[in-house]
Amino acid sequence: MLVDMSLEELWAYRPTVAEPDDFDAFWQRQRDEVASHPLAATFVPSGTDLHTVEVADVTFAGHGGTPVKGWLVTPRNADAPLPTVVEYVGYGGGRGLAHERLLWASAGFAHLVMDTRGQGAGWSVGDTADIGDTGAPATSGFLTRGIADPAHAYYTRLFVDAARAVDAVRQHPLVDDERVAVLGGSQGGGMALAAAHLASRPAAVSSSVPFLAHFRRAVQITDAMPYGELTRYCSAHRDRVEAVFRTLSYLDVVNHARRASAPALFSVGLADPVCPPSTVFAAYHAYGGLKDIRVYEFNEHEGGGAHHVAEELAFLRDALG
Repeated sequence: MLVDMSLEELWAYRPTVAEPDDFDAFWQRQRDEVASHPLAATFVPSGTDLHTVEVADVTFAGHGGTPVKGWLVTPRNADAPLPTVVEYVGYGGGRGLAHERLLWASAGFAHLVMDTRGQGAGWSVGDTADIGDTGAPATSGFLTRGIADPAHAYYTRLFVDAARAVDAVRQHPLVDDERVAVLGGSQGGGMALAAAHLASRPAAVSSSVPFLAHFRRAVQITDAMPYGELTRYCSAHRDRVEAVFRTLSYLDVVNHARRASAPALFSVGLADPVCPPSTVFAAYHAYGGLKDIRVYEFNEHEGGGAHHVAEELAFLRDALG
C-alpha cells in the first residue's frame, strides 16, 4: 500500500528544506582539509579463483587522511581506458568480499566499491575503522554520531570519503578519467548525491531509493530505522533538537543535489517505509542537472530490484558512452 503522498502529489512536491548560510563555505573547508593529505591510493592485486575479472585491494586516504578500503574489479585483460562506476554501500554494510561484486566488470566497466567506515558488521563485511569519531553520546547506529556539530558528524566524514574515492579510482591506469560515474542505493544512494556535488567532475549519477534526504519530513512520517535513530536521540536530548537539525542541514542530500550537474537517474518505491517517497522526490526535484526517475508503485525499499539494475546499466552505458 502507499505509505506517503499520491503520485500526483509527489510530482508536485517541492518543499523548502533548511539550508545553513555557510553551507558552501563549510564544505569547501572539508575539501581543503582533505586535500592537505596525500591521496596515497594503492591497488594491490588480490588473489582470487575468478577467471573473467581481476580484483585489486584498494586503499586511499579519506577524511582526515585516514585509510579507507575498497575493491576495484575490472574485466580480465582489459587494455583500454574503461568507463568506471564508483559504488557506495547501503546502511550497515561494508565492501563485502570481492566475489560478491561482479556485475559491473561483467558489463565492461571498471568498478570501485568503497568500504564504509565503521560499518560492515551487518549484512556485508567491512574493513575500515571510523577514525575521527569523538565518542560523544549517540544512539545505536551511525546517524547520530557526532550530531551536535557538523564538523564532527559521522556523515561529514563519510561524504568526504565518497568524494575522495572518485579521485582515488582515477589513479588507476585502466580508468578513463572523463567517464567516472557514482551510484548506490539507500545510504549509498544518498552518498552518490553527496559525491555528485563534492567529487570532481562525475560524469553520471545513479541514486536509488536515497537515504539522508529531507530529514524533517522523514522523522514526521516514519519511525523505521535508520531515521528512527534521530527520533530516539531527540526524545532523550530534548534540549538539542534544533542543534541536531542544524547539523543535519549540512548533510541533507537535497541541498547537495541542487548543486550537482551530471546526468542522474533516480528510483523510488511508493510503498517504501524506510526512505519515504516524498523525501526521495524532494531530492529528485532539487537535483540541478538533467534527471529522470523510475517509479515502482508496489515496491518497498528494494525499489525496482533487479529490474532497476537493468535500467541503471542502460542509463550508464548511454551516459558514459
